[in-house]
Amino acid sequence: MFGFGLVDVKTDHLVTLFRALVRKDIECPLTIVGVSSIGLQDHHDLILDHLRGLDANGVRAVLSAVIAERRKHERSR
Repeated sequence: MFGFGLVDVKTDHLVTLFRALVRKDIECPLTIVGVSSIGLQDHHDLILDHLRGLDANGVRAVLSAVIAERRKHERSR
């Protein structure tokens, strides 16, 4: 894994991924094809570097935590 986690992935993209998981539009473990199928092909490297190999529950847990922290930070500004 490289960089600083999912810091370089926009919140909107993480929400898109989270919604796709909930709707079962994408399966885990995540793949380039799956991420591309929901329009996030330009961000597949950052996403997969940190979420590859996790099951759906793991990916949802990470995404919900990151999204919640970002929203809390945005509200406190």
